[in-house]
Amino acid sequence: DTENPVAATQNLTVQLDPSGAAAITSAQVNNGSTDNCGIASMTLDNSSFDCTNVGANTVTLTVTDIYGNSDTETAVVTVQDNINPTAICQNLTVQLDASGAGSITAAQVDNGSFDNCSIATMTLDTEDFTCADIGPNTVTMTVTDVNGNVSTCTSTITVQDNINPTAICQNLTVQLDASGAGSITASQVDNGSFDNCSIATMTLDTEDFTCADIGPNTVTM
Repeated sequence: DTENPVAATQNLTVQLDPSGAAAITSAQVNNGSTDNCGIASMTLDNSSFDCTNVGANTVTLTVTDIYGNSDTETAVVTVQDNINPTAICQNLTVQLDASGAGSITAAQVDNGSFDNCSIATMTLDTEDFTCADIGPNTVTMTVTDVNGNVSTCTSTITVQDNINPTAICQNLTVQLDASGAGSITASQVDNGSFDNCSIATMTLDTEDFTCADIGPNTVTM
């Protein structure tokens, strides 16, 4: 028997598993190969695939009959990665700076996100915060892998302002009136006090004076 078998193939599409691997057999590629006597074996030149093989791959099926005659045929194996990455977020606390601003990055929010192939990008829907955001804020992180699969997770970003205001005072002279009384307000003592967010109140420990206070008096704002 010197007649070669006839190798017949079919194209395949395979999905990578959670570990980023896929495998095929010659039986899956075979599409009815024949021989006049009988087929002894069918082998593939490549049966294992990983993330580097995503896309079209040409494989060769070799069909050998019981008398050692052989034939080959190629097939296209399309490798796909349809597994979404696993997005894992962690909560953060952000301190506003002297200008009333704070910011975060996706790397700070990430808490071990992973993918069966690899992660291409991690982005946040909000990165910058101001005094208007003081308190808890929900932020969404989007994780995209190298093959376009997407997953999201949320994180609570607590914005805090722990910077004290800057109090600036000026000295005053108060004239007692006909009844021997005089008074001042915090706005009169203030000399440009400021804060990175805003000032809520300015109060004095002493606002009213009498004849008993004639002379210099120390007042705290």
